[in-house]
Amino acid sequence: MIKFLPLIRRMVACLVFLFFLFVFLDFTNLLDKQADFLPRVQWIPALISMSGLLFFLFALSLLFGRIYCSVLCPLGILQDIISFVSRKIRGEKKSRLNYVEPSTIVRFSIMGVALLTFVFGSSLVVLLLDPYSNFGRIASNLFRPLYLLANNVIADIANSTGNFFFYKVEITTINMLSVLTTAGIFLITGAFAWFRGRLYCNMICPVGSFLGLLSHFSLFKMVFNESRCTHCTLCEKKCKSQCIDSKNGHIDQTRCVTCFNCISACKSDGISYRISLPTKSKAVQKEEKKSVDNMERRRILASTGMMLLSIPLIRAEQLANTSKLTAINRQTPIAPPGAKSIKEFSKKCTACQLCITQCPSHVLKPATMHYGIEGIMQPTLIYTTGFCNFSCTLCSTICPTGALKPLTIEEKKTTQIGIAHFITENCIVYRDETDCGACSEHCPTQAVKMVDYKDGLRIPKVTPALCVGCGGCEYICPATPYKAIYVEGNGIHLKAEKIEEGKQEEPQVDNFGF
Repeated sequence: MIKFLPLIRRMVACLVFLFFLFVFLDFTNLLDKQADFLPRVQWIPALISMSGLLFFLFALSLLFGRIYCSVLCPLGILQDIISFVSRKIRGEKKSRLNYVEPSTIVRFSIMGVALLTFVFGSSLVVLLLDPYSNFGRIASNLFRPLYLLANNVIADIANSTGNFFFYKVEITTINMLSVLTTAGIFLITGAFAWFRGRLYCNMICPVGSFLGLLSHFSLFKMVFNESRCTHCTLCEKKCKSQCIDSKNGHIDQTRCVTCFNCISACKSDGISYRISLPTKSKAVQKEEKKSVDNMERRRILASTGMMLLSIPLIRAEQLANTSKLTAINRQTPIAPPGAKSIKEFSKKCTACQLCITQCPSHVLKPATMHYGIEGIMQPTLIYTTGFCNFSCTLCSTICPTGALKPLTIEEKKTTQIGIAHFITENCIVYRDETDCGACSEHCPTQAVKMVDYKDGLRIPKVTPALCVGCGGCEYICPATPYKAIYVEGNGIHLKAEKIEEGKQEEPQVDNFGF
């Protein structure tokens, strides 16, 4: 049975990876509310939401070691795929790995920084290093645009032959800051995987470092069968974590990701996966002594680690001022429905961007500096390409961390995420003295109504108490270069007044906005 463990692990890992990939690439919302199943079985989302799945993950790690890293972590599986491709291209001989001493100081310094900043209210470090969220951003910012582009090419070819099964979709989720940051993380992770297997997991990833501590006490471990081991080093060369010291018969359990590659490589049954109580080997004792003797070096490396975590941020340029018009100066960003408040939302959101990829109206975008430095790449509502559907609650139901609380449709219809503001001098009724009324026509709560202006013309008027901040008015407003109506976000989401039964309307947007 033990010989089948590598095959079983690979099969499960492939299924999990394909599920995650489909969730972030799918533009048909085929999975809909089921898209949050595996994202909730991730360490950081489970920890932030304090769900019951946290106990499951603890039990899994205490029983089987870092099996999570091999079969449940999408970024870990992606690294395995990159390592596999590397072996095929570079050849087995160049891809062989040898045992290396663990980077104990670096890995636990980074984990400590992530933990301390999170405890003191900042989620920035966790946001940047959480493996699940990093995979989510890689899939949504790098893979998804290519996937949509390929779909559009296939749709063009199919449509030209009379086959309309495929259809073209708009690529709308690209944000330059998010793309560049994600590309940098992907290049670093990919380079580590290409040349050093799971080095990223065992040196930078805070989840990997924490699971390393737990795995030392796990019930099942990879252990040497001393009577059978020939010290041939085959297991050591196949170990992608570089944690097997074949010569001294030692396995660093804190770095072992339970991939079972060593079992498949061994020709003499010299290594097995079985129950083993935690003990301190001579190598571990030597490492502990070395750590104590290098306290000063630890402090220096910790400081360096903090500096390396700083990512240069780009602030978007404002549109050129026009003397006769008023530029929109939004003071408060618009957080997704279910956020309750921007402060609490930013603390819990890891910017995995699952809600962004699943949003049917494409109104959720990765933030730049909307929430400040700590909220980069977290979702915010931008009404340039769409508006928040009046009856849609998808983002609040699929959020794996609890940053967005689930809303019923009735709750969503009265949740005020922002309030519309009208700028008279930008309105084409005022500027061009012509009829419009697009904003009023597309307001589902009647918060925007047309009132008498002059010479038979009517101009918009906003009733703040009725507005839910859906952005239908802002999106459809034809005024350029500055909109005549925009939504100012609410720092704390409020409850709007409910209009009379039977008078709510779902906005229907046409191409012209009139």
